[in-house]
Formats: sequence, structure tokens, C-alpha cells
Amino acid sequence: MAALYDQFILFGDSLTQQGWSQERGFAFLAQLGDDYVRRLDVVNRGFSGYNTTQALAILPRIIPHPNHAKVKLLTIFFGANDASLPHASNNQHVPLQTYTANLRSILTHPSITAHAPHIILITPPPINEHPMAHDPGVAGPARRAACTKAYADAVITLGLEMRVAVLDLWGAVMARVGWDAGGGVGGGEVVLPGSLERAREPVLDGLLHDGLHFSPEGYRVLYEELVGLIAERWPELRPEALPFVLPGWTEFRV
Repeated sequence: MAALYDQFILFGDSLTQQGWSQERGFAFLAQLGDDYVRRLDVVNRGFSGYNTTQALAILPRIIPHPNHAKVKLLTIFFGANDASLPHASNNQHVPLQTYTANLRSILTHPSITAHAPHIILITPPPINEHPMAHDPGVAGPARRAACTKAYADAVITLGLEMRVAVLDLWGAVMARVGWDAGGGVGGGEVVLPGSLERAREPVLDGLLHDGLHFSPEGYRVLYEELVGLIAERWPELRPEALPFVLPGWTEFRV
């Protein structure tokens, strides 16, 4: 009989899908897969361009039945596309109230609750408007930094309401930039880093290679925050705390 591995599913948009790619360097999902090798199957269920409405529609097709595999850990990481502006030509916008309702429906979906997994909601990270301001053929900006922050705040509020763990990736990235919610950067202006209304932030440039998607340095922030949250909330699910599904060669007996 086949030895079944429990799963660590990462469900999201392109920020998750690209988590395997080592084209530019460090890949957070490749690192997670190595961390949990022989302990959990790390499963990439990232869908480039998807928003929460589309995610909810495909959910029954990407979560296995409990008889086939047990989902032990699950991240839900959407919002970068939902937060597109209503007039944007990408047609990815989802109104904030609908976004919150979609996330609530995902969290309570029978396909997920059947597993009773440990769930982590991840906020969308900040964006950098500057690299996206002059895209050829685009009439006006598709995303604004302040709008993305509103969607990140909604994830935090929902997590508190539903008692679900939240990885505040927006806040973690902004902390690297040096932004303080009480006083901007260095206690001065409060216009968000990444906004066209202020000068470019070199640190944010380094974390987002195109203004939206992570560079290896950005993925390292995500990785460090994720493994830190797991260690804090569920220390028994740290890789080193989990046994191998099959024994090591020294214990194996034919």
C-alpha cells in the first residue's frame, strides 16, 4: 500500500505560482519543499492572474478528497489582482467587500473544512507604482499602493474575525523599507512608499523586480515570515519536528 504524505498546499495567484522559479535566484517554494522533504508534500497551487472570484470557482478542483491526501497546512494568498483598479484593462478588479466575502467563502468551503487544516491567510504585499507607470499600451495605472494597502488591511481584519492566522506580508515588506504606520519613513511624510507621489524607494525596488512580483530578496522575506509564523503558532509542524513518512535507511528493514 502506498505511503501517503500529508500535504502543505499553497493556494494563490502568480506570487505563489512563481515561487518555484529559480530564474532570478532564491525561490521560496523550492526552499520549503527542501525543508519538508520526506515529511510533507509541498504543493504549488498558484494561478497567475487569478483573483478570489476565480479562486473560489476552482477550489473544488484543487483540494484533494481526504481519502486521497490529508491537507495539513494551507496558505491562502490572493489580493494582488483583486486590488487592481476598477477601470484597469486587466479586468482583475474585485470590489473590497466582495474580496472579503470571497475569502470568507474559501475559508469555510467544505473542500477545505473536510481537512481541518492549519490555515494561514497572507496579505497582498505592497506594490511599487513606478515601474508600472509607463507600460506601453496601458491607459492609466492598473494598481495603486494605497488601494493594495486597503486589501491587505481587510485580510488582517478577516483573520481576527475568523480566528485564522494571518501573515502580514504587507507590513513585513514595509518594515524592510523602514515605513512606520504612525509617521511614514523616518517619522516624516505618510504617503506610502511605492506611490508615484513620492520618490522611488531603492529597498522596494530591490524586493519587487517589476513593481508587483517578488525578486529573490522579496521571496526571502516571505519565506522567513512564513516559517517564523509556523514555528510560533504550531511548533509541532516545523520540519524538524515532523517524522519522515518512511524510515531512514538505517532503520529500514526489508
